[in-house]
Amino acid sequence: MEERFYPRKLVPGDRVAIVSPSGGLAEVFPEPYELGLRRLRSEFELEPVEYPTTRRLHTAPAQRAADLHAAFADPDIAAVIASIGGEDQITVLPHLDRELIRTNPKPFFGYSDNTNLLAYLWNTGLVGYHGGSIMVEFGRPGAMHALTAASLRAALFTSGEHELTACAETGHKQRRWDEPGALDTVPQMEPAQDWHWHHPTGVIEGVAWGGCLEILSWLLMADREVRPPETYAGCVLVAETSEEMPSATEVYRVLRNMGERGLLAQFSAALIGRAKNWSFEQPLSDAERARYTADQRAAVLRAFAEYAPHATIVFDVDFGHTDPQVVLPIGGRIRIDGPARRITVQY
Repeated sequence: MEERFYPRKLVPGDRVAIVSPSGGLAEVFPEPYELGLRRLRSEFELEPVEYPTTRRLHTAPAQRAADLHAAFADPDIAAVIASIGGEDQITVLPHLDRELIRTNPKPFFGYSDNTNLLAYLWNTGLVGYHGGSIMVEFGRPGAMHALTAASLRAALFTSGEHELTACAETGHKQRRWDEPGALDTVPQMEPAQDWHWHHPTGVIEGVAWGGCLEILSWLLMADREVRPPETYAGCVLVAETSEEMPSATEVYRVLRNMGERGLLAQFSAALIGRAKNWSFEQPLSDAERARYTADQRAAVLRAFAEYAPHATIVFDVDFGHTDPQVVLPIGGRIRIDGPARRITVQY
């Protein structure tokens, strides 16, 4: 498995590009966006730099690609951070200049629809960072969660190993951004289940690949930024689901089809994100939420039993569409120590 290049780390005072390669929701919801920028300045001592499409909805894919090119090419920009996700970043990928990005490596932070760009960076030979959008994590109501902030600091500023820790609390329910006072108080939290381990029989270390499962399925359907299965031999799959809350049947089918492609069997281990189990469109009861989570886990286990029974799997890791959220290095190394129940990432 070829190693990927880690872009240089940041120092306080650095300028960072804020881009919207997916949705320009800052135009509609400026308050959480501005809150995220303030925290980037005051709590992380970084200076945000906006681009023409950062605060604009419905911009052409080529325009969004031009902003990414400008951000990566500018020697005064130390990192690139997505404002938020969306649903059409796959249309931006054909407009990107791979050589420009390869020769001007920068840490990129984003998740959800930004899984597209993380896959692109993986194939460009660069490590990217799954997590940390301006409007959600930096712009969290009330205050950033301490675990989220610590993980972002480690990924932004430090090298070497960083051990992940399971969080004792989690939040699934939010207030709408346009509600009066929605950003004034921290979200409702509840006790969180600890990580759930499946086949924790040994110590596994591999390069991380993956992201939001729905976006991975789109990349597979478009046959874009996905290499032949053997490319991923020994890698660690990281997969989580979004606030659209796909059914257990859909989760199984995506993984089954990855198995039929010969992809699932390549992974030595998998980290599965804590399933988002409440949304404005699906305001499930507590009993329904527990069932949804259990059904998703069963769907994952079914697919792996059929196509990759050897794999170690860790469920309910707090990455992706979770609160709090830890950052995972896509293309970076992850070490999973089953007997010790430890997960260590290389930032």
